[in-house]
Amino acid sequence: MHSKGDEMPKLKTKSSVKKRFKKSSSGKLVVGNVGKRHGMSKRTNSFIRNSKGTRVLSKSASIIIDSMMPYSK
Repeated sequence: MHSKGDEMPKLKTKSSVKKRFKKSSSGKLVVGNVGKRHGMSKRTNSFIRNSKGTRVLSKSASIIIDSMMPYSK
């Protein structure tokens, strides 16, 4: 018989991380591109074009972010 005190406490996901990152179907972390909120007139057309959509996070950065989202599969 298990009592309530025997279980490990749930780990919390960092709120800033769950808003900004998600896992792709292959398990890589995906993040939106930066620098497109305002001031588009000073950006080059190639910058705007290249920063569409999302990009895959680097291996070293994804190790750090993975620790902040313990239940993402």
